[in-house]
Amino acid sequence: MLKNISFKNIYLCLFLLIVMSAQAQDKFITVASTTSTEQSGLFKHLLPMFEKKSGIQVRVVALGTGQALDMARRGDADVVFVHDKDAEEKFLADGFGVRRFEVMYNDFVLVGPKSDAARIAGSKDIIAAYKKLADAKTPFTSRGDKSGTHAAEIRLWKAANVDPQSGKGSWYRETGSGMGPTLNTASAMNAYAFTDRGTWLAFKNRGELVIVVEGDQRLFNQYGVMLVNPAKHAHVKKELGQAFIDWLVSAEGQQTIASYKIGSDQLFFSNAKK
Repeated sequence: MLKNISFKNIYLCLFLLIVMSAQAQDKFITVASTTSTEQSGLFKHLLPMFEKKSGIQVRVVALGTGQALDMARRGDADVVFVHDKDAEEKFLADGFGVRRFEVMYNDFVLVGPKSDAARIAGSKDIIAAYKKLADAKTPFTSRGDKSGTHAAEIRLWKAANVDPQSGKGSWYRETGSGMGPTLNTASAMNAYAFTDRGTWLAFKNRGELVIVVEGDQRLFNQYGVMLVNPAKHAHVKKELGQAFIDWLVSAEGQQTIASYKIGSDQLFFSNAKK
């Protein structure tokens, strides 16, 4: 009888462990985000703290902002965390998001070879720099992937009255990939490239590349986060996704973002509205 009771207790414990394990595995969200948040190392710094506090696992799919928003439109993500305000507002206007929260910012920079054939190093005027790049026809590598960084780059070309596609195949090269691979290509080619500062600070394979243009107010780079609308996709994990958003914009989340540094360099600056 004692053996039977013991075995029953063991079976019961095993059953409960299996159930609890299954429940724990269900407690996760999918976040469609940008390559810059991943390749800068921010998520490795941020997510363990949130997961420890909440018990919610965050599975990140890092894409360009355009692809991340498309993923969310299909209902393949619970939360989208990106950096193209115009595209984010359209996402909301089309009914795919519930509400947009500003989370943090950094800036974009233009990098290029130390030899600086375009003679733009030290400038704080990104539009003038783009005009000189086009005139000099110096090699330039673009992400070309409809990401937030690519969208910002294209807006600046437009402001400079330059159509970079006219140089496609000669001085203007599109990688169709993320920021890290694009910087690798620029490093190998000694080409200019437009990048977010966070990824640049984390990038190790710089070769001859240095920052040549920075400080223009037009290089401001805002990040926003949104819950995918469960009215569009009923399977969206509304409570878990909102818990992640609430933590990001909380005092603790904001401090965690601000505390992420590489050496003495702070990569992102928290600015959630209170």
